[in-house]
Amino acid sequence: MLSDKTGCWTPVALSADLPAGTVMPARTPAGPIALWRSQSGRAAASADRCPHRGMRLSHGFVRGEALSCIYHGWSYARAGNCLRIPAHPGLAPPETIRVETHEVEECGGVIWVAVGETTAQPPRLEGVVPLRSLTAHASVAAIEAAAGATAGADGLAWRAQDAEHIQLLLVPQGDEETLIHVLLGDNSGPSQRIAASRAVESLRRIAEDLQTKGTAP
Repeated sequence: MLSDKTGCWTPVALSADLPAGTVMPARTPAGPIALWRSQSGRAAASADRCPHRGMRLSHGFVRGEALSCIYHGWSYARAGNCLRIPAHPGLAPPETIRVETHEVEECGGVIWVAVGETTAQPPRLEGVVPLRSLTAHASVAAIEAAAGATAGADGLAWRAQDAEHIQLLLVPQGDEETLIHVLLGDNSGPSQRIAASRAVESLRRIAEDLQTKGTAP
């Protein structure tokens, strides 16, 4: 299982799910974030709260290299400093108006966000490529029980019936919810990708059933 504590890297999303000029909500062990990508293609992670009125920045919009709040349009740079207050166009926003930000790294098609002070780079997942992400209404323990395997530092290695080797990155979203990033071998063909997707859907149903019945570890 990937760490759910501070001082770690969390795989919050797949690169393909965050096109340029978009923002989406995500979750880390430190709390919710607004994950966004500027028009030039750089990913950023900001705390999901505008300092002005507390509106969620993940409801906002990206314009150029800034993330703007949908409520009053206050805009923030990747570094967290306020760039513009529309109600006061002639005002240079003071440095004290800031949004907390997190370090972001993209590798192998996965977006990793740092929580706290890290001493290393995100895990380098060799020989695999992302397939999809999905959310299970089940704990990591329930998913491990359904898969008959235990997740390690690089995720959970699993081989389902009629599917090739599958690697799952399990990210806790709460006590009974887990974000699952599915990765396959980088030489996988269309039929293998379809089989793997179906296998993971089945795994999710089994894990959710274990969770509902209270039979998960």
